[in-house]
Amino acid sequence: MMTRVVWQGVVAGLAGVAVMTLAEKAEQRFTGRPDSYVPARTLSRLTGLPESGPRPPRWRNLAMHYGTGAAVGVLRSVMAQAGLRGPVASGMFTVVRLTTDQILENATGTGAPPQTWPRTELAVDLLHKAVYGFVTGAVADSLAARGGPGPGRRHASLRPGRESGVGPIPRRAAWAAR
Repeated sequence: MMTRVVWQGVVAGLAGVAVMTLAEKAEQRFTGRPDSYVPARTLSRLTGLPESGPRPPRWRNLAMHYGTGAAVGVLRSVMAQAGLRGPVASGMFTVVRLTTDQILENATGTGAPPQTWPRTELAVDLLHKAVYGFVTGAVADSLAARGGPGPGRRHASLRPGRESGVGPIPRRAAWAAR
């Protein structure tokens, strides 16, 4: 099962990054906003690569951008396999993606906390990360659905309709359909 979770998460995460990148490029054409080199600087500091002036090599930006998206996509795959699917799960996951970026950028000193950003920059980042989160979620959910509803959804189906007091499904049944 772990192999399936990883490859589906990488595929979902890369799809999310690809669509997010297209949205970013369209937005930049419209707004005139320049490229950000924060991902490249973050990668340089995480790996010990030399920092290279105001415009780091493009490959570093792409490696961090796609690498983070693919890695975090694995968590969305875990969510989908467990039965956490749909828009609510994608919303939760969008927060995870934002948090991942902020931890890496703030820990390395290449970024500042979002509450200190100009509001327009914050809105743009939130929009793009939401695109990533929801596209990644749609792909992860679609791939996970091939294996059935997942243990969380099987548990919910015991007593549909927001019921309390529903005990857990038997241990054997948690991954029975896998």
